[in-house]
Amino acid sequence: MPSQLSVFSPSVICPHLSSLSVFSQIAEQLMTLAYENGINLFDTAEVYAPVLAFVSPSTTLSPVFHRRSSLVITTKIYWGGKAETERGLSRKHIIEGLRASLERLQLEYVDVVFANRPDPNTPMEETVRAMTHVINQGMAMYWGTSRWSSMEIMEAYSVARQFNLIPPVCEQAEYHMFQREKVEVQLPELFHKIGVGAMTWSPLACGIISGKYDSGVPPYSRASLKGYQWLKDKILREEGRRQQAKLKELQAIAERLGCTLPQLAIAWCLRNEGVSCVLLGASSTEQLMENIGAIQVLPKLSSSITHEVDSILGNKPYSKKDYRS
Repeated sequence: MPSQLSVFSPSVICPHLSSLSVFSQIAEQLMTLAYENGINLFDTAEVYAPVLAFVSPSTTLSPVFHRRSSLVITTKIYWGGKAETERGLSRKHIIEGLRASLERLQLEYVDVVFANRPDPNTPMEETVRAMTHVINQGMAMYWGTSRWSSMEIMEAYSVARQFNLIPPVCEQAEYHMFQREKVEVQLPELFHKIGVGAMTWSPLACGIISGKYDSGVPPYSRASLKGYQWLKDKILREEGRRQQAKLKELQAIAERLGCTLPQLAIAWCLRNEGVSCVLLGASSTEQLMENIGAIQVLPKLSSSITHEVDSILGNKPYSKKDYRS
């Protein structure tokens, strides 16, 4: 793990602000509860602005943010508005988008600013130079990538080294029991080559691993909402039914360990030594506290338990090192 990001320890669990209630009181309660239970990283994004517009930063964020030196605050830049000039990774949008995010957060700087997806319409050199600029201006401490391929991250690193600019230090990647290749094979290789760390999101696979879909799609669940037809289709397909069968087997392991299935799934993500941080989305205090309880499950994940989980999942990827051995 890069020394400059040592604050992203394997024991840190971080909530997405996008999942906080639009009501200031609940949002403040969740953030305060998270901080009091050892969470020191809060992940935001400019695309969450419509949600956070209902939350007053002065009343909701300040109870936690006034402890600024003990916090790691991140934000993501790409989707900033409806106009084409208000999205992407151009120098213009990175600078304007980050400045707008800081104004909404009422902060002078964020610790890490992420490029929220690759931008094929902007030259890599322009993006890297813009990220270097906002860091040199004190608007951010570091920059990282989100949902970038290994090749794109290496390109950014090469451009930075070629022109004496600042390279990315971290990749935000989807990681859960049914999505493993990138985090378990590709990112470790990048870490050993150039020191890029891994911050992971969606440990419960958009709620699939929570067990709520074992009998179909219940009303008012995420998969039943408008705009989530893709998730509903995924659950109802043959692959989704196979995943639900595996989750029932994993539920038995969770019961033996004295935890819930979501806690097992989150602890399983945390046990990966290549994962610096696991991002969570919480919409209630009960859900947040259940997720935080995953830290207590982590010591129980012995090699035999991990092997049993891998046997049930049947999807462990193999790296070049595995083949050599």
